[in-house]
Amino acid sequence: MARIVRHNDESVREGYIKNGGKEVKLFTSALKALQCNNRIVMAQKKHLDVFLRGRIIGRLECGRTQLEVSEELGITQSVISRLWQRFQDDGNVSRCYSTGHPRVTAPNEDRYLAVTAKRNKRSTASDLSRQLSLATGTTVSRQTVYRCLGHIGLYARRPVRCVPLTANHCRLRLI
Repeated sequence: MARIVRHNDESVREGYIKNGGKEVKLFTSALKALQCNNRIVMAQKKHLDVFLRGRIIGRLECGRTQLEVSEELGITQSVISRLWQRFQDDGNVSRCYSTGHPRVTAPNEDRYLAVTAKRNKRSTASDLSRQLSLATGTTVSRQTVYRCLGHIGLYARRPVRCVPLTANHCRLRLI
């Protein structure tokens, strides 16, 4: 049974576990197990910080194998493999924060919609969709335009069904 035999201090940077007769060194960034009431409990999953990701990529670029790096840092080889693959694909080691459906409009197209909607207060979402399509070539639905304008506080982009009242009409209605 593996057990933690010694560690540095309370801010444990590294720990040593004894498995059989062999002492194995583990680092906090990826401690595999913690001792809790004479039994081993798996450590909680933690994200790698940017500095550690950079160290991993640096070691791989120096010619070390993924297995060597994983044993050295105490991180599973699959994590290192995925990090290395992402680095080779797009040269980026930062975490991806993409959830949900990818965006249809870019931020500059959102700004274009906002400016156009503020200029023409009577234009409907369908009109704005057509104007965006003509201006940028991006085809979006009426619902997408409505949702996009809702994020910036412009609502009620519905077709105008009545003739707007003139100042004279307003005055007559108040009498």
